[in-house]
Amino acid sequence: MIFVLGIYYIIISIIVTAFQLALAFGAPLGKFANGGKFPGSLPKNMRFLPFIQIAILWFFLYIVLIKTEIISNQPVSIGSIGIWFVVVFFFLGSILNLITPSKPERMVWGPINVLTFISVLIIAIL
Repeated sequence: MIFVLGIYYIIISIIVTAFQLALAFGAPLGKFANGGKFPGSLPKNMRFLPFIQIAILWFFLYIVLIKTEIISNQPVSIGSIGIWFVVVFFFLGSILNLITPSKPERMVWGPINVLTFISVLIIAIL
């Protein structure tokens, strides 16, 4: 089961990375991010923010892959301790995405964040 949850996290990471790259390069998807504050494209001075989100996401992916033993020969403590940062991140992200004023963001990212929070919590506990 933990392997399947790790694969789920890989898939979610790819989807979110694609979304964040689209935002960074000016796609008119702003209603799905940042509370819908910028319903079209992100302002040019904010287009670096998706790259920060991608970096965080892929660092968390590294942690999840260690914890789920999809990758090995890495310090076990990184996965065992780091997974709790991932859990907290997705817990807070779930709350924020469920209370966002942007209905599209709430409808798309709310459920994805909740499912991802539950999956990383299970990974952390197992």
